[in-house]
Amino acid sequence: MSKPCIICVAITGSLPRKENNAAVPITIDEQVESTQAAFEAGASIAHCHVRNDDQTPSSDPEKFERLMEGLKKHCPGMIIQFSTGGRSGAGEARGGMLSLKPDMASLSVGSNNFPNRVYENPPQLVEWLAAEMLKYDIKPEIEAFDLSHIHQAVSLSNQGKLKSPLYVQFVMGVKNSMPADKPTFDFYIETLKRLAPDAQWCGAGIGANQYLLNEWSIAAGGHTRTGLEDNVRLDRNTLASSNAELVARTVALCSKYQRPVATWKKAREILGLKIT
Repeated sequence: MSKPCIICVAITGSLPRKENNAAVPITIDEQVESTQAAFEAGASIAHCHVRNDDQTPSSDPEKFERLMEGLKKHCPGMIIQFSTGGRSGAGEARGGMLSLKPDMASLSVGSNNFPNRVYENPPQLVEWLAAEMLKYDIKPEIEAFDLSHIHQAVSLSNQGKLKSPLYVQFVMGVKNSMPADKPTFDFYIETLKRLAPDAQWCGAGIGANQYLLNEWSIAAGGHTRTGLEDNVRLDRNTLASSNAELVARTVALCSKYQRPVATWKKAREILGLKIT
């Protein structure tokens, strides 16, 4: 298969801490350094969160601005994707950094259960975040934690509330949400192709499911996500040494399935983003 595979690296997230794995980058400088190594290893998208000094998640636009400046300087051309996830803020604070105009931003279009809480994405907030992304010419990455989220994304796109073509990420393996189940994964692909034939898709597995989703996605011709946000280990007994090590493992899977790894230029071309 000759279709290039876009590798996204989720560099830090909101939950992993130094006590889980010392390689988790917390400060802006640590995140820039970790992302640069992952970029050089083959990642073309950086999925970004920011943290406070005590490692708790933040939605502070000033922190996002400093992170974006560092990434543009040290990872020229890499696609910068901000998270609008709900662990780092509430309500419209989740999109307070969108005025910085990153290339992409994550967008969850529906609610679902997480391990110990409900991940709330009410329709009014979803539509506000989608409108902000249209306003600032930001491409959404739809986070599909459930089959209904695919249908909702297509509905919003058909209404002109999301830019087309869609980019949808299937997130599997979150406790109390959609498990990493191969027939369901295959049905996700079939459903998206049926409802939005021009859409691109990506697979992300949480925890021990990361490598599994990487392989399923690469083998099926999709794109994939790795990184310390989703998984801090190489296996049950071995901590990952860096985001770059997880990216390198994904690059090896691309080689196994004869998928070229998308450069940042090719990734921008596939996703319809400006080449800066």
